[in-house]
Amino acid sequence: MSETPASKEAAALDAADGLAAKRTEFDLDDTVVYLDGNSLGAPPRGVAGRLADVVGREWGRLGIRSWEESGWWTAPERVGDRVGALVGAAPGQVVVGDSTSVNVFKAVVAAIRLRDTGSRDEVLVDAATFPTDGYIARSAARMTGCRIRAVAAADMAREAGPRTAVALVNHVDYRTGRLHDLPGTTAALRAAGAYTVWDVCHSAGALPVRLDADGADFAVGCTYKYLNGGPGAPAFLYVRRALQDRFDSPLPGWNSHADPFAMDPAYTPAGGAVRGRVGTPEILSLLALDAALGVWDGVDLAAVRAKSLALTDFFLRCVEAYVPEGRVASVTPEAHAERGSQVSLRYGPGAGEVMAELIRRGVVGDHRRPDVLRFGFTPLYTRFADAERAARVLGEVIEAMEEARR
Repeated sequence: MSETPASKEAAALDAADGLAAKRTEFDLDDTVVYLDGNSLGAPPRGVAGRLADVVGREWGRLGIRSWEESGWWTAPERVGDRVGALVGAAPGQVVVGDSTSVNVFKAVVAAIRLRDTGSRDEVLVDAATFPTDGYIARSAARMTGCRIRAVAAADMAREAGPRTAVALVNHVDYRTGRLHDLPGTTAALRAAGAYTVWDVCHSAGALPVRLDADGADFAVGCTYKYLNGGPGAPAFLYVRRALQDRFDSPLPGWNSHADPFAMDPAYTPAGGAVRGRVGTPEILSLLALDAALGVWDGVDLAAVRAKSLALTDFFLRCVEAYVPEGRVASVTPEAHAERGSQVSLRYGPGAGEVMAELIRRGVVGDHRRPDVLRFGFTPLYTRFADAERAARVLGEVIEAMEEARR
């Protein structure tokens, strides 16, 4: 392939990239452009060896002794503090375990239980939320005698009122990549007397998140996207320290008991982040995540954010250069303050076919029905050359498919 202005620019940007060396810490196929880290992050190289040791030595040789001798019992809080450092949470406020859905349920019900009066019977949910959040919120509302109201994330601040108990909001919209105002929305809801539950699945590890500084009450997130914990990696739950003593979990499992091995039929909740546990931790996936988090050692999240914005800006310029005019339209905000770490392009009813052909040609993104092509940019391992190739192949695929229809 002959050089183009875009490919020359990509080479220069990659040469100047301060995070470029991080790519070597991931197990990647250099013949493939992987732009689906917003669904499943690439595996860090240290994970396989760590898991082999966990299975072969900690489980295989030490067996049940590893709960104490290998630190399995305290892993949910230990790994939680590592995740917490990436989402702006001081130690002792994040526990890792269960799924995002389960943690959303815990947080929403606990927030409702914190309401000052029974008149606060309304749960606000982001109208464009990832479906599971909406399902869980509706179930939580039914179980607690609350009503549910879907509201655009941008309107949460002005829609909250004297009846609002809690609002469940996505920090980044999974479909469009729009970044919502966490500090402003949180402050407005607090002024209205309501609690916030933030879903940070699409921002944790992609951009600086400041849960403590911005006053979030609760937050949940997965670890298999930008945190690269692997398929089915456990999620995390953040409970603001000031609320922990009043955090009344709807799932009071034995692992969150103050004295779990007393086997007391009466439940007495543990203090601190441990109160967010339910059952036995998912040790294999939890320790795989622990190993994966090693790639973040020494990484400045401000540098990650700067590269993310540079990558997405560059990709959009390349799309403009390579894709026939008028064929795609970005639904991702142009303003940096409103953009996560993905670009979503609206193509039309053939979007699924386009993505399938892109993947066949070695450019992996994903398709959200009916007409959105999503491309996730993970700054620790995505190159500017990857962005250029993806846009170029996208243009070729669209031209070829449209030519075939004529």
